[in-house]
Amino acid sequence: MELTQLLNSVHAIQVIGEVQRRDVSSIQYDSRKVQKNSVFVAIKGFKTDGHKFIPDAINNGAVAVVVEDDSTIPDDLIIHAQIAKILVKDSRIALAELSKGLFNDPTNKLKLIGITGTNGKTTTSFILKNILQQAGNKTGLIGTIANYIGETKVDSKLTTPESNDLNLFFSEMIAQKCSHAVMEVSSHSLVLKRVYGLNFSVAVFTNITSDHLDFHNTFDEYLTAKKMLFDNLTANSFAIINSDDKSSKKITKDSNAKVVTYGISENSDYLIKNINYDLSGTNFIIVNEGTEYKIHTDLIGTFNAYNATAAFVAAHKLGVDINEIIKSIKTAPQVPGRFEVIGTKTKKIIVDYSHTADSLEKALQAVREIVKQDYKVVTVFGCGGDRDKTKRPVMGKIASELSDKVFITSDNPRTENPFTIIDEIKKGISKNNFTVLENREEAIKQAIKTSDDDTVILIAGKGHENYQEINGVRNHFSDREIAEKYLTE
Repeated sequence: MELTQLLNSVHAIQVIGEVQRRDVSSIQYDSRKVQKNSVFVAIKGFKTDGHKFIPDAINNGAVAVVVEDDSTIPDDLIIHAQIAKILVKDSRIALAELSKGLFNDPTNKLKLIGITGTNGKTTTSFILKNILQQAGNKTGLIGTIANYIGETKVDSKLTTPESNDLNLFFSEMIAQKCSHAVMEVSSHSLVLKRVYGLNFSVAVFTNITSDHLDFHNTFDEYLTAKKMLFDNLTANSFAIINSDDKSSKKITKDSNAKVVTYGISENSDYLIKNINYDLSGTNFIIVNEGTEYKIHTDLIGTFNAYNATAAFVAAHKLGVDINEIIKSIKTAPQVPGRFEVIGTKTKKIIVDYSHTADSLEKALQAVREIVKQDYKVVTVFGCGGDRDKTKRPVMGKIASELSDKVFITSDNPRTENPFTIIDEIKKGISKNNFTVLENREEAIKQAIKTSDDDTVILIAGKGHENYQEINGVRNHFSDREIAEKYLTE
């Protein structure tokens, strides 16, 4: 696409310099990725300001630079370099607008489903992708564990990539004949305009509990961020809402979409009834317009009944046959690191991503519901560094009260002192049923080696992750691999 045409995509305050009639090769916000004929968008980040790297972008071949701070680069330099300077109010919005324009608005050619919430995004996304594919719809996925363009897996570092990467992904999905795309939508991505301008056919709200307060500062700010997804829906789209969450009405208050609810609340459009589960899976009933549907999923727990129902509703509203939906929920694969059961005949280990107070409590409640008094419950967990500190003592209290024994260890300490994190976890504990072992492998080892045969061990916090981040360095580490190692010894 020529730069002159691409400029029609962005709300520019002013354009200075030469708008050359040449094809734009890419839109970049990282000057190191700029190549000949790229457009460089200078973004003010949290650690550095992209405006500082405009000279590097020009040297690397940028045909135009987009700025929101007009004073960072002299007009004379722009004219001398024979490129264009595009002044905008918000560089993040400009990045999204230009990316959408370069790839010819790809989400208008897809049925795009966005899933947001504190917990359940990944599992709901995987279930829904399985339903859509089994119904004959080639489907892409963007999320925490991995991205899929058709059947091709692409490693994921962000729950929701930047807007230029997103539009590229969607464009490639279309090229590979995908008709649908399912994506997790994080609160960060909404605030940082990563999903700005995308055309969502369906948006799902799973739940909201305290999380990411290091970024959002308050729960109300966090809620407002999630709400942005629903505020921007059109009247032709569906807002699928967990009616049992106390914030559900706030989420849809200003939405133009058709609101559809699910939950155990009697007024839910899709009513969930008779949830029961064990280590073989979960059975429940969904009631819609007076008809009952019996559902089974191999995934375990009340929270997975909610996740499966959210996927059920989304698929139904997208026109998938209900019998096909029920069959596909039954065959949905285990999501890596999401209440994943491994172990021997007598000793069970559950690897779970639960890294918030709410998700840890629900995971432990599910374990307690399954084992009754027949098994002891041991929990291994830590809390991430450089993240929300308010949840640390709360998680310590939950783990101690719902477990027979707790091993407090490191999660991803990042740049924090791991023992400082552990001390903050301990502040919430009043019982003397915990042991501190900062080394995560040693904590898992001791939990397995010192527990009785009739024990369920919950290893919480990292789930699917195959690394541990310490002082900015990621070393290979898998809870599942470590657990299997000591189970077989």
